[in-house]
Amino acid sequence: MERKETFDELKLQISSEHGKLSKRLRQIAEFAIAEPDQMALETVAIIGKRAKVQPSTLIRFAKHFGYDGFSDMQRVFRSRLIDRALTYSQRIREAQAEGVVPTLTGDVLAHFVEADHAALQHLRAEIPPADLDVAVELMAQAEIVGVVAQRRSFPIAAYLAYGLTHLGRRAHLIDGIGGMGAEQARLLGSRDLLIAISHKPYAPETLDTVAAAAERGVKILAMTDNALSPLPPLAAVSFEVEEASLHGIRSLTASMCLAVTLVVGLGQKLAAAKPGAEAPGALAFDGAKSGNNKQSVAKPASRKVSGSPRRRP
Repeated sequence: MERKETFDELKLQISSEHGKLSKRLRQIAEFAIAEPDQMALETVAIIGKRAKVQPSTLIRFAKHFGYDGFSDMQRVFRSRLIDRALTYSQRIREAQAEGVVPTLTGDVLAHFVEADHAALQHLRAEIPPADLDVAVELMAQAEIVGVVAQRRSFPIAAYLAYGLTHLGRRAHLIDGIGGMGAEQARLLGSRDLLIAISHKPYAPETLDTVAAAAERGVKILAMTDNALSPLPPLAAVSFEVEEASLHGIRSLTASMCLAVTLVVGLGQKLAAAKPGAEAPGALAFDGAKSGNNKQSVAKPASRKVSGSPRRRP
């Protein structure tokens, strides 16, 4: 296997190979993606202990991906730390572990404020601007933008559908009401985009919808929590968002920030494409007035998408 010289390339390769690895090598793959700083800085013995594998297995893992040994692979993980003033993943964990476990509501608030601040800093450091540009271009070019998520991830999908609709886009929230998720998703075709949001343990309904859409040639934009998630291999562009948590209750702050960024980015692109005209709802989604301009949010009835599949003319 050809060795990779950058962390992003190696991460993508580990993700694509994950399902083919042996049990022990999968353990290392999951540890490497979740704890890249430890992979960069710790010794083979310490990493092996924390990943619950023998040091020799780490060497075998490195050779599987084309490196001469573990130290050779570790150099790629260390390159990720160059020019980074802070390790944001570690800041999130430290914010969660700092002090006594909060019991009072005010303490819980303080915990989440601090942890979410670290999560937002991590988001800014880790999301490549080029990927944001690709995502906005996909949304701009799509005839219909479908959005799918379940359970904890659903509020992000609901916001995206809301924001896209207020930009005058044909947004279709695949909510699966009445068990009709598959039928709703069949509205999308090869000229459309599906935004899929899913976090561990990854809702089967979302994964099934994404897999079926990808088979039909629908482009996929994924928002998830890990490079080893089932979504990135199917996506044209994928964002991995690390959230703050308390007792297993995870925040949505960073994911919602990314969603808002995509909507505003699209609004700016649409406005730039029409000199002298503002994209519908780009500045005030709630119908707020701008000076004496009483412009309301566009509601083009002729472009409204129903919940049932229909043929394009």
